[in-house]
Amino acid sequence: MNTPLNPPPSKPHASVQQLANAPHRLMFFIGASNLLLAMLWWAAWLVSTRWQLFAMAQPAPYAGWLHGFVMQYQMLPSFMFGFLLTTFPRWMGLPDIPRWRYLPVGIGMFGGQLATLLGAMGFEAGMVVGYWMTLAGWIAGLATLAPHLWRERGTTWHARSCVAALSLGLVGLLAWGAVLLGASPAYAFASIKIGTFGLILPIYVTVAHRMFPFFAGNVIPGYQPWRPMWLLAVFWALTLLHLGLELFHGYGLLWLADLPLLALTATMVWRWWPRGRLQDGTLPRILSVLFLALAWLPIAFALYAAQSLAYVATGIYWLGRAPAHALFIGFFGSALVAMVTRVTQGHSGRPMQMPAVAWFAFITLQLVTVMRVAAELLPDTLAWQAAAALGWLIAFTPWVLRIGRIYLSPRADGKPG
Repeated sequence: MNTPLNPPPSKPHASVQQLANAPHRLMFFIGASNLLLAMLWWAAWLVSTRWQLFAMAQPAPYAGWLHGFVMQYQMLPSFMFGFLLTTFPRWMGLPDIPRWRYLPVGIGMFGGQLATLLGAMGFEAGMVVGYWMTLAGWIAGLATLAPHLWRERGTTWHARSCVAALSLGLVGLLAWGAVLLGASPAYAFASIKIGTFGLILPIYVTVAHRMFPFFAGNVIPGYQPWRPMWLLAVFWALTLLHLGLELFHGYGLLWLADLPLLALTATMVWRWWPRGRLQDGTLPRILSVLFLALAWLPIAFALYAAQSLAYVATGIYWLGRAPAHALFIGFFGSALVAMVTRVTQGHSGRPMQMPAVAWFAFITLQLVTVMRVAAELLPDTLAWQAAAALGWLIAFTPWVLRIGRIYLSPRADGKPG
């Protein structure tokens, strides 16, 4: 029996080594892992606190602060660094970032969260080890991205906006480190507020400003992208005003920032919303979810403004953390599903469409958002908070398992990357 002289090369198999082939593979895989681990701990802590079904010690720093830190400085930044390490060179026409520059970012962000959660569960050194690993990964990421700003020939304002947000995030991260060294709890408060309004929100809106109209213009006939740079500048100014008022406990004045932010974000949704259709009369679902997620942004600022005005009128801080979770779960969470699904489909050589598990995650997350917002007004608030955390796990687990398998596998079209 004759055998061919040159047998066809064997198809690469799924392997952890695939993660190192591109920054989005590594960082999105880490982000997906961190997403489940972070909420698994938080859901367990809430269930333990509410029903005492099993014992979980109160960590130091306090569990609620720790939850905010993990989500804002470890989980979501894993995805953000993955996206930015991939897109910065493309935005600026520069070479792709080499592997040795993004591997330390991934190691720091994954190892940092894992050690932090071990610290929350009683491993004494975990909190400090996790912090220093996260700080090292953050500095590695910022030191990799920032030089692009002076290497490019032009001026990419979206990149400058993202680097500014990551730099503010570094300030918030240092504030958390001060807490671990024994500083006042005010530093934990500042860290969490900076994470929301100095880091995550500006990066999300910057990416939306650049990408959402671009995506719509690529597929909707006659769509006119509207992306004036003044919009991003005004958003930054108002967001920093909100942050400053939060840091100095000016709750009765927050409406000065939040009402304009409501108007601005509502305008963004109105101007960006794709009203055109394809030839078959449909709107691509993988496109529609981006704008459905964006719709949570004016809702969140409407709640923030109402909370501030009610505080002026009554002296009572109505709604509690409801506005924050309309922002965190509604906008950040929904946009995460929409954007990561889109990037994953496109960069893995798969059709640009929403898989069933992505739809399940997105729709379930809308219900979780409503549940968590309403929890602040319902009796037995802690029970509803625990239910929302469990709902998050239900929403994301099938989606994470699917995208995790994709990142471990070669591209479906056989191309590198």
